[in-house]
Amino acid sequence: MDAIELKDKAEAWLRADPDPATVAELREVLVRGDAADLADRFAGDLEFGTAGLRGVMGAGPNRMNRAVVRRTTAGLARYLKATVPDVVRRGVVVGRDGRRLSAELAEDTARVLAAEGIPAHVFPSLVPTPLVAFATLHLNAAAGVMVTASHNPPEYNGFKVYWGNGAQIIPPHDKGIAAEISRVEPANQVRLLAVDEARARGLWHELPDSLGEEYLAAILRLRVHGRGSDSLRIVYTAMHGVGGVWMERALARAGFRHVHVVAEQHQPDGTFPTVRFPNPEEPGAMDLSLATAGRVNADLVLANDPDADRLAVMVRGEDGALRMLTGNEVGVLLGHYVLAQGARQAAGATPHVVTTIVSSTQLGDMARELGAAYDEVLTGFKWIANRSLERERAEGTRFVFGYEEALGYCVGTVTRDKDGVGAALVFADLAAWCEARGTTVAGYLEEIQRRFGLYVSAQRNFTFPGAQGAQVIARIMEGLRASPLSRVGSRTVRAVTDYKKGEKLPPSNVLAFELEGGGRVTARPSGTEPKIKYYFELKETPRPGEPVSAARARAEAQLQQFIDAFLALARERGQPEVTA
Repeated sequence: MDAIELKDKAEAWLRADPDPATVAELREVLVRGDAADLADRFAGDLEFGTAGLRGVMGAGPNRMNRAVVRRTTAGLARYLKATVPDVVRRGVVVGRDGRRLSAELAEDTARVLAAEGIPAHVFPSLVPTPLVAFATLHLNAAAGVMVTASHNPPEYNGFKVYWGNGAQIIPPHDKGIAAEISRVEPANQVRLLAVDEARARGLWHELPDSLGEEYLAAILRLRVHGRGSDSLRIVYTAMHGVGGVWMERALARAGFRHVHVVAEQHQPDGTFPTVRFPNPEEPGAMDLSLATAGRVNADLVLANDPDADRLAVMVRGEDGALRMLTGNEVGVLLGHYVLAQGARQAAGATPHVVTTIVSSTQLGDMARELGAAYDEVLTGFKWIANRSLERERAEGTRFVFGYEEALGYCVGTVTRDKDGVGAALVFADLAAWCEARGTTVAGYLEEIQRRFGLYVSAQRNFTFPGAQGAQVIARIMEGLRASPLSRVGSRTVRAVTDYKKGEKLPPSNVLAFELEGGGRVTARPSGTEPKIKYYFELKETPRPGEPVSAARARAEAQLQQFIDAFLALARERGQPEVTA
């Protein structure tokens, strides 16, 4: 795109942008003559795909802003009217988190829906993403929209869409909605109803507090042990997000008497003043939690991300020190707990557990031994939820647990998406059960590892921002395809699965290399960030009488050698020399 064409596109955008703030921002870019910035803003439309929309806030079609959200909502509304006959009766749930611009984007969403004749069921205050997923199901809405960018940095926001089944959208709906969006008129021509008029016409319904109470009651019923603890000391952080009040209520009603919040991160704040990247997995994000845990001598640390759909956990290890559990370890603990303890309490249908192709294979090993149905699906919770619904309809299975290693967990069917509040409550219940039987969470994990094997995993991410980043990531993936790996270090590659071919699952740009003797590395571009991600896993068997810590140290040393060998091969196939 040459400079003249780029300037013409910018001027056309300015004429159609209904938001004075982004108009002023783009005019300043034009005055500054920043060609690279302008080119990136107009490199294309922000793609409607995984979880709807997500991007950096700002002016232009490749950014999150009011113009983009108004057109997106109009496209969603028109697709719903074309495919859901009773959408004007059922309506759409609309919620928001505490990020900058979330209030304006949520109001625009509801007003556009109302102008299209679709009732908007609006949360009047900040809510966690799981509550929108719950409300979509509970109200039998045709869809749900949550304005959030989850765990992304403060400059991001997003528009997450649920279908009427409570799960995130999958094909063909994502493509159908995107096609409708492409046909929507310029943003300043998209109709909106004033809030008062929408209320008067029965097209704006504020959701009552009682809905939140019903959600809390539902997640409390997910507990297996169900007796809380008078002595377990828990630290909780909301990471400047919206989970705080909900976690406090849930833990108090479950009977946990010693819950300490990280005060500096407890209130919603879209600037995230204590963390650059509000993701519990990021270096430094848990420092304040650790400091609080040290002051109160905590047994357990629970952390949500800003929209409370993810959960991170720290527990006391064999040496008495707190350590962060990996997403896979949390998944294995919850999965085993629900299958081995919870399943005993429920007769009837076969329990069903689901994870993703980049998560640990250990859940499958446990499921097979414990008599549960098991599936692996593509990355993203939408695939977990929709697969559970498919098997329920076809086979009458009973979904009890699903997880992805990126700290996403769903226990039961209160929601059909990851739920960091519900999962945290069940994990606290697990910890209380361990305490009641005279052990710890770390001790319970060791029991599982001695029985099913010690699986160690790691992830390496490489970021390539801007319009050129997508091209770099594409070259890396094609390099791995063009020159397949036959060995990684001392290990022979026994099988390569290219999920782009769509042989077992829907086509996806993912490559998996399975190794002789156990082990796997999976490569894929992120669906929400400008990253390529590599996932590594190896299995080790603790020797009789050997401390699990010694087996873990041996396995992690082997894993590091494996990672180093793979990354060297990736660099030969186009991976630039950058820091993970």
